Amino acid sequence: MPRRGEPLTKLGFLTIGRFDEASPREGHLETIEVIQRAEDLGFDSVWLRDRHLQFGISSPVAVMAAAAMKTSRIELGTAVIPLGLENPFRLAEDLATVDLLSDGRVNPGVSVGTPMRYDDYKAALYPDTHDVEDFSKERVLRLLHCLRGDPVSPFEGTVGIENFSRRVQPHSPGLVDRVWYGGGLSSAIWAGQQQLNYLTSSVVTSEGSDSADFATIQGEQIDAYLASHPDPARARVSQGLVVIPTDTATPDQIRRYQDYAESRFERTLTPQGPRKMLFAPDLVGPSDELAEKLYAHAGFQRASEVAFALPFSFEPADYVQIISDMATHLGPALGWTPSA
Repeated sequence: MPRRGEPLTKLGFLTIGRFDEASPREGHLETIEVIQRAEDLGFDSVWLRDRHLQFGISSPVAVMAAAAMKTSRIELGTAVIPLGLENPFRLAEDLATVDLLSDGRVNPGVSVGTPMRYDDYKAALYPDTHDVEDFSKERVLRLLHCLRGDPVSPFEGTVGIENFSRRVQPHSPGLVDRVWYGGGLSSAIWAGQQQLNYLTSSVVTSEGSDSADFATIQGEQIDAYLASHPDPARARVSQGLVVIPTDTATPDQIRRYQDYAESRFERTLTPQGPRKMLFAPDLVGPSDELAEKLYAHAGFQRASEVAFALPFSFEPADYVQIISDMATHLGPALGWTPSA
């Protein structure tokens, strides 16, 4: 665990992969280039957000397939795929295919629950079944069942010249052990019981906690996950916050980054909505100052790796500066060593 004096094991970042509606190809190619740059800088992982009916990545598995052909080492994750919009059987086929193409580098992060703004498009998504779809954790179990290679059909054999398997094909051994799950306290406990890896983010649900402090709540949820895992030494925990190092940033960039963080600060003061969602403040500044704040953060102290979230609305040159400073300044300040 990366407490002061202990090295950070893995450094990664999360991107929304935004694009202009008038030229979506350029935005997707820009994301591929960011992943290539990250590998060159020694990052251990890049994670893709999943956005539907928005101007960000809607098909992270397809983007990972393209990135796999342009890279050789870096891990490719999703944070997260909302399974309410997916068929677990078909998703398992796609994930296994890309995992094999990438030589075992895929880290699927998933979530469940009613999809965001579901009523707006449920008839287009599930014309005949939108009112009876099961958005519970059972959807995760169906995905794990398929990825594990358990039988999904009673038939195996040949019909004419066609050969059929009982399990989803292709099968990628080890992929099921790289599935991640995120959520609040009850989800953390469930993820541990299922021996899934645990994703945290810059948002927590404060239900079940007496604290109003984001870091304390995140730490409590990680503790609950590890206590529920039958083999906590093998469990992976990733912490995600918005962290923007400014070591080589221009004065204009620093001003814009600070304005961005300040515009989002008010939402961090009190829990939001019926689920009492609490947002973490964005961290902006030189890497030595950021390292001090992270070492004091209860969530960071309990994580084995990080995937810092890139802000949504900056320019390509800004992202180059941010990830470059992460790799060359912030990572070393946290005791991290770039991968060869």
